[in-house]
Amino acid sequence: MIRLENVTKVYRSRGVTTLVADQINATFATGASVGLLGRNGAGKSSLIRMISGTMLPTSGRIWSDGTISWPVGFAASFHPELTAAQNVRFVARIYGVDTDELADFVREFANLGHHFDRPYYTFSSGMRSRVAFGTSMGIAFDTYLIDEVTSVGDGDFRRRSEEVFQDRMSRAGAIVVSHSLALIRRLCTQAAVLHQARLTFFDDVEEAIAMHEDLLGVPRSRVIMPAVAVPGQAVITADDD
Repeated sequence: MIRLENVTKVYRSRGVTTLVADQINATFATGASVGLLGRNGAGKSSLIRMISGTMLPTSGRIWSDGTISWPVGFAASFHPELTAAQNVRFVARIYGVDTDELADFVREFANLGHHFDRPYYTFSSGMRSRVAFGTSMGIAFDTYLIDEVTSVGDGDFRRRSEEVFQDRMSRAGAIVVSHSLALIRRLCTQAAVLHQARLTFFDDVEEAIAMHEDLLGVPRSRVIMPAVAVPGQAVITADDD
């Protein structure tokens, strides 16, 4: 379970104050698969980073009784002078997982050939995202945080990414940020909309998408394929008073 208690986040820059989270109270139940919707700049990535612990809220607290991934695909902590293989092994030691097993998984998944043994600074952004995503998926977390990463790479890599992610979600929960409503429909059983620093939860993904599209002022999208059910039920509550 992940709980947010009166979480507020304020950015201040050159005399300008921007509020991206306003006393948000929410509980993500263990195993919940939640899509996070909102317009560009609404604060979705900031919220994901606060939940992961890579960013602190201005006030309030966030706690969890399970393990949470870093934002999947976030590779800023990888050392540029180390090879991809060395970086992956370092992460494995930090999280207490088998170094060879994780390195082998990422090597095969990222499909970078001999580049996997080259310095990380030589990688393109797409190559870095492949390694970071593979590293995240190779570790068993209770909740995975996904921020647009499944859009990385060619069609084959995106398909493999989604297949691996769905496999992980059969045993874990996730919070998914994506501009692809089709992806949200396939991966998520619930959704939330972040608007004007407030979070509104929906047990019905279609209701969340309807609110999101109304806020954007765009025509309602059609469901072109059924959502894939993720095993396990979850209850999410939020107090937006």
